[in-house]
Amino acid sequence: MSSATDPKHVVVIGAGITGLTAAYRLLKLASASDYSGPALTVTVVESSASVGGKIRTSPFAGIAAIDEGPDAYLARVPHAVALARELNLGGDITHPTAGHAAVMHKKLHPIPEGLMLGVPTGVMSLATSSLMSWHGKIRAALEPILPSSGDHKDAIGNLIRQRFGKEVQQLLVDPLVGSIYAADTNNFSLEMVPQLAALAGGRSVLLTARKQMANAPKSAAPIFETPRSGLATMTQSLNDAILALGGHIATSTTVQGITRANTRYLIEMSSDTASSITADSVIIASPARASAHLLNSLNADVATLLGSTEHASVVMATIKTVETDLPKLAGLSGYLVAKPDQDRVTAASFGSNKWSHWKPSDGSMILRVSLGRDGAPIQDLIHEWDDERIVRQVVDEVSRHTQTSLTPDSFRVTRWPEAFPQYRPGHMKHVESVESALTQHNPGIFVTGASWRGIGIPACVNQAEKTAQSTAEFLSHLQD
Repeated sequence: MSSATDPKHVVVIGAGITGLTAAYRLLKLASASDYSGPALTVTVVESSASVGGKIRTSPFAGIAAIDEGPDAYLARVPHAVALARELNLGGDITHPTAGHAAVMHKKLHPIPEGLMLGVPTGVMSLATSSLMSWHGKIRAALEPILPSSGDHKDAIGNLIRQRFGKEVQQLLVDPLVGSIYAADTNNFSLEMVPQLAALAGGRSVLLTARKQMANAPKSAAPIFETPRSGLATMTQSLNDAILALGGHIATSTTVQGITRANTRYLIEMSSDTASSITADSVIIASPARASAHLLNSLNADVATLLGSTEHASVVMATIKTVETDLPKLAGLSGYLVAKPDQDRVTAASFGSNKWSHWKPSDGSMILRVSLGRDGAPIQDLIHEWDDERIVRQVVDEVSRHTQTSLTPDSFRVTRWPEAFPQYRPGHMKHVESVESALTQHNPGIFVTGASWRGIGIPACVNQAEKTAQSTAEFLSHLQD
């Protein structure tokens, strides 16, 4: 049994961007000159052989670093940007080249100007767009004069159809939001997309969006940024910083369960080096459903709540193509496929147009193509297809979408099973139920990461830093 003066041990489960950031921030807090809490030791436990989670970078087609998961993060929110600079990555940062995106609906259409996550802030850009029918444009233009809508039941699709009609929802908002979350906006929480939730309070969504856009600080700064050496540079830098601060990272180590051990927690593990460790606090930064079994013996109700979280599986196909007629795609950073037009491909990114450091020396192009989404028919379990079948599907669909005959010179397929948590309507009540039950019955255990309060690197970094602060405060109270 530990005494009040002993160092407090924190175990972080999961070495993705959230878990690594939480561990790093805890160690930084404890090393600060004004820190008055107990001494801390931190152990990160990861079931995979390496850190990074969904952030993975590897060589491809003669280029040293091509991302297999996310390839950038938002630069106009501070959390990931500040962390990258703190890790001394500023000199490696680059931004996308200029380019426009399109929506595939029968053919490729440039995305209209003046949208906020697909929501129009004016009607003129829609009027001149070839994407929507005249009926859809007229229906959308009526939005500012419509009376207040009824209850949207916390579903994005309900709100957008009520205000703008079916076409704006299907051809603009659903592709844009769906590409971020692998989601079906008909069954996705509005509250969990703050940009859209902020538009729902006024009588007119369009006028509210226009006002917000007009009042937003004008900036010529790029929207996205990334290290030239790949996003895994960030997670590897976190790994190195944790070790330098005295933390421990155990990879290829699976947590079997968590139980009480007097006033502490016992973490049972499957590892070559240890079968169990004790902790004063535990941060669970692994996906919710995959983490449910960890709490079976400790809190069955919370385990059930974690197990009820739904996830979508996706596949990322990276292809180097050698066509000579690709210049007609110059300036196009990629496209999204509207759901009425979807087969398996949901989005395609023309990586060599998007990133200058992804341009092969022979003039060919690297494409990254996403397949799979929430709500896809159960028979379309594409992550179970072999690589060749996936690539044939990608070549067929992208060739048809772009009217270009693709010929893969090389390819890589990365499967991300259950990678995208799906925030169902009422998701925040689900989150609050889990957090409240843990606070009441299992103080010192925290859940954080993409399953809870937002996906994307900035959101995960923000959650991790807040969780680290909450953990430090909890341990300080133990010292009192």
